[in-house]
Amino acid sequence: MLAFVVKHSLVGMFLCALLGFLLPAASNWLFPVLPYVLFTLMLLTLLGMPMQALMRRVMHRAMWCYGLLHCAFFMLLFTAIGLAFEVSDELLLAVLGVGATGSLFATPAIVRALGFDSLEAMAMTIVTTLLLPIALFIPIKWIHLSEGGLDFVTYGIRLLIFIAGPILFSYLAHRFLPQEWLKRTLVKISPYTILLVFAFPFGLIGSYRGLWDQQASLALWYLLLSVVLVMVFFFVTFLCYRKAGLEEALTAAITAGNRNVLLTYSIAGSLLGPAFLPLAGALQVPTYLLPVMTKRLHRIFAKKK
Repeated sequence: MLAFVVKHSLVGMFLCALLGFLLPAASNWLFPVLPYVLFTLMLLTLLGMPMQALMRRVMHRAMWCYGLLHCAFFMLLFTAIGLAFEVSDELLLAVLGVGATGSLFATPAIVRALGFDSLEAMAMTIVTTLLLPIALFIPIKWIHLSEGGLDFVTYGIRLLIFIAGPILFSYLAHRFLPQEWLKRTLVKISPYTILLVFAFPFGLIGSYRGLWDQQASLALWYLLLSVVLVMVFFFVTFLCYRKAGLEEALTAAITAGNRNVLLTYSIAGSLLGPAFLPLAGALQVPTYLLPVMTKRLHRIFAKKK
């Protein structure tokens, strides 16, 4: 049964988003648990990576250039568009929050399922996650919507827990635990990590369903916006990396399209304004359609060679 789930995991993620939309009560019940699921997934993903090779990739200048494209470029682009069209502060802050967001820690598993270089995707994910606090701080301070100020202590603690925590724990595990035992344990555990990934589309879409029940027309607008955002992330990045090769371009593109909005919300919470959670919920549909679309695109481009 597990082998079947893993084989069809790309479709399964999208189906979980639809199921969460159909079962909003269950989705909302799962939502408060998602930060713990996120921490576990981040930790297990990092533990399964060869740390020395991964750190060499992370330290490479090309990774940080990708990181700047992933957040800084798109945030500047969306700021310009938002100001030009006089977008409300609430919506602009939500969009910039998505633009600041690092890649999903499930991305390496998705990239591996597509047959691409998961280590490359993991390095990109870590870099964009490390840039997240700085990128996120800028729009929160610029578009100040909450009554209180930014609590740097709480902000710092959340950063330590959700970003530094898994990285440090993984480093210490690789440093002090017997490597053979660690590898055997991870081989047994790793197939089950895909089940953790299913929790995100299911648990995050409940807030979007709440908006749908209250204002269906606004919810459709959020869905359209989320599709546009994901497509812009994906195709702009694909074009920027096309000369590097097909698989490299698709890896960078899907890493740019998959955004870890739960981590962003876990760090910043209500400081992101009332529009962020519904938009994050709407993003689950195009985000988890993206791997299926990428697989199809890879087949099309491969046939043209």
